Amino acid sequence: MAKRVLVSDPLSPKGIAVLQEAGLDVDVNTGLPEEELVKIIGQYHGLVVRSQTKVSAKIIEAAKNLQVIGRAGVGVDNVDLEAATEHGVIVLNAPSGNTISTAEHTMAMMLALSRNIPQAHHSMQEGRWDRKKYTGVELNGKILGVIGLGRVGTEVARRAQSFGMKILAFDPYLAEERAEELGIQLATVDEIVTEADFLTVHTPLTKQTKNLIGDPQFAKMKDSVRVINCARGGIIDYDALYRAVKAGKVAGAAIDVYEKEPPEDLPLRELPQVILTPHLGASTEEAQINVAIDVAREMVRALEGKAFKNAVNMTPLRPEVLAQLEPYLDLAQRLGSIAAQLSPGGIASVEVTYSGELGEMGVGPLTTSLLMGLLRPPYGDEVNMVNAGYLAKKRGIKVKESRADAPRDYSNLISITTHSAKGTHQLAGSVFGRGEARVVQVEGYHVDVIPQGHLLMINHHDRPGIIGEVGTLLGTEGVNIATMQVGRREIGGDAVMILSIDTELDSELIAKIGAIPDLRTVRSVYV
Repeated sequence: MAKRVLVSDPLSPKGIAVLQEAGLDVDVNTGLPEEELVKIIGQYHGLVVRSQTKVSAKIIEAAKNLQVIGRAGVGVDNVDLEAATEHGVIVLNAPSGNTISTAEHTMAMMLALSRNIPQAHHSMQEGRWDRKKYTGVELNGKILGVIGLGRVGTEVARRAQSFGMKILAFDPYLAEERAEELGIQLATVDEIVTEADFLTVHTPLTKQTKNLIGDPQFAKMKDSVRVINCARGGIIDYDALYRAVKAGKVAGAAIDVYEKEPPEDLPLRELPQVILTPHLGASTEEAQINVAIDVAREMVRALEGKAFKNAVNMTPLRPEVLAQLEPYLDLAQRLGSIAAQLSPGGIASVEVTYSGELGEMGVGPLTTSLLMGLLRPPYGDEVNMVNAGYLAKKRGIKVKESRADAPRDYSNLISITTHSAKGTHQLAGSVFGRGEARVVQVEGYHVDVIPQGHLLMINHHDRPGIIGEVGTLLGTEGVNIATMQVGRREIGGDAVMILSIDTELDSELIAKIGAIPDLRTVRSVYV
């Protein structure tokens, strides 16, 4: 049965075609109020939105089959990310599809602002000839302050440089070397607002960027500064901007985005120095097609269980890094699954050590994959790469990551230690040859076990005949042994015995095995 996708906002037909060509059952039903969406969302595995649909926690709670939300655009402030993450729903966006469109609109707004183009056009329509009234300023030689130097901010800076502008930029994630390559001078927000002739913002809307530019920042600005916002409503305090324009501190502003769209009460409308457009940054034919195709392709990959990019509520991976980590992601999940079954009392904390080349990579996805395995017993299929960290935190499981040099016998190694009220357990695994996962340590003993299928894990006293007694009992009960591994530190000491068997053991048979003299613990594990 084909998976179903609901498109609840207008989307380019080319994006819809991508979904349909992948064999998905697509319904286009736009303009639905929340209560209507709540009624029908349970039928769908995927939801595609733009900015109109507000994907609330109530909608996500009702979406029992929902796996992916795709936002055909950059911002996802219309999606309740916390609720999506809690319910294991992947949230995708299309961050690059409208980059050029938004950058060009920013430049258009800057030029219109510097030369009073909309106001002059309006005066001509009214039959006036106001050449002196609409004298503008040149961009050449001016300082442009760019707050946020991501995709759009970088493209704006490049275009502004071609107009002879000097760029001051704030971006805490941009390396000094990269800024030098771009011919951009990094600065603080305070330095930018103090020195800029033109100011443009290109950050997401977060708790940190909410009202980033307000009364204190306007007070520090040059007289006759000009301000542009084509990013997100709420980054600039529009009430403060209104006061700054009225006071003559700000010569003009160009605004494309608003906290509530369409805006209801907007005092900026009263001011002739302010240019307003109805969120047109991504409104080009090319951008509408690009974001629709981008988000549709990624949604298809996510629903097919393939690697995808642009997920905003999980750690992103570059394709080349994913190729390296993929076998270890599987190993980490299997180690987590075994550890959970060895610790029936409930795990309080887990320590993970990545050795060798793994320690030099971004190990976040590996830890997430391990937590998936660890949480699979209590949560089943509810746990995934999106919500594993959230669910672990909710259960009070403390997670500690560390890195180490490669051990002598392995190029890469994942070691985990779990702590619970009933004791501590240790496992380690590596990947051999053609991506073959192996458990290579159990409770500190060296073994070589394929972590797959039914495993019987036994702690025992090392004595002659004990392995035979276990094998004989299993044979008598009709249980076939596929492989067996034994690990010990010394003759006659403690040891582990791990058997790969073809069938699951019931509690009665496990009790019989446990009754064999010198057996400490017997656990049946399924991976």
